[in-house]
Amino acid sequence: MNSATSSPWTGMVSVDDTALAVTDTGGPGIPVVYLNGQFATQGYWRRVIAELGTEFRHITYDERARGRKSERSADYSFEAAVRDVDAVLAARGVAQAVLVGWSYGAVVGAHWANRNPERALGAVLVDGAFPHDWLDEAMAQRIRRMFRRMNLFMPLLRPTGLTPRMNADQMADSNIELGELSRERELGPVLDAISVPVRYVVASGTSLGSRGDEQEQIRASLDAVTARNPHITIGAKVASNHGAILKKDFRAVAEAVRGVAATPRRSCSFGRRDGRIAP
Repeated sequence: MNSATSSPWTGMVSVDDTALAVTDTGGPGIPVVYLNGQFATQGYWRRVIAELGTEFRHITYDERARGRKSERSADYSFEAAVRDVDAVLAARGVAQAVLVGWSYGAVVGAHWANRNPERALGAVLVDGAFPHDWLDEAMAQRIRRMFRRMNLFMPLLRPTGLTPRMNADQMADSNIELGELSRERELGPVLDAISVPVRYVVASGTSLGSRGDEQEQIRASLDAVTARNPHITIGAKVASNHGAILKKDFRAVAEAVRGVAATPRRSCSFGRRDGRIAP
C-alpha cells in the first residue's frame, strides 16, 4: 500500500554515493512520480502539476548533479537513473505510482514500467522512448562536439541550477548511452513487454542538436510499437516542439495522466523475465 502524507515534504533522499533533492506534495491522491529530461530539473513539471491539482500526489526530484541541491556522483549511467526511481519511491513510502517521463525520463519510465508491472499503475511518455537507430559514429562525434561547445558557458549557469554539475564528457557519455539504449533492437523489446497502460504525448518539429526532419523520423517509430502492443497508445500529437512541450502543451500531458490513471488494470499473471509464469 501507499502511505499518504498529510502535508508537503521537501528534502534529500540518499542513494548510492549521492543524495537527490525530492519534493512530495503529500495527500491521499494517486501518486505520480515525474522523471525529468536528461539535464532538466523538477521545475519543468510545475504547469502539469498545477493542472492536475490535488486529485494526485505529485513526487518530483532532481537527478544526480542536476538542479541546485542534488549531489554529484561517480555514476551517471542509465541504470543509476532507474535505481533512483526505486530509491525515491521507497523513501516516500510509495508502493505503486503512475510514471510521467519527458525525453530521457520517458526511457527511464518505460524501463521501470516494464520491470515493475505490479508497481506501475501506468505511464505517460512525453516525446521520448522512441525505438529508432539514430546513433552512429558520426552522430556520437556530433554530440561530443556539441557538449564541448556548450561547456564553455554552462559553468556560469550552474549556481542557478539550470545546468548540471557534470563535465562535457560526462554529459556526452550520457547522451550517447541514451542513443544506444534507444536502438530498435534494445528499446523495442522493452516496449513490447510492457503490460500496463501507457500513453504517449508526442511533440512536433526539432529538438536541441537535431537537423531537418530527423526528429519526425524518430517519432514515426511509434507506429510499429502501438501496432504490436495494445497497452500502448498515442494520447496526443501536439504542435509544440520537444523543448517547449511541458510549457505549452501541459494540458495534453495532464489529460494523458488522467486517462492512464482511470484505465482499469487487466488482471493477469505477470511473467518472469525468463518468460515463465511467476509462481
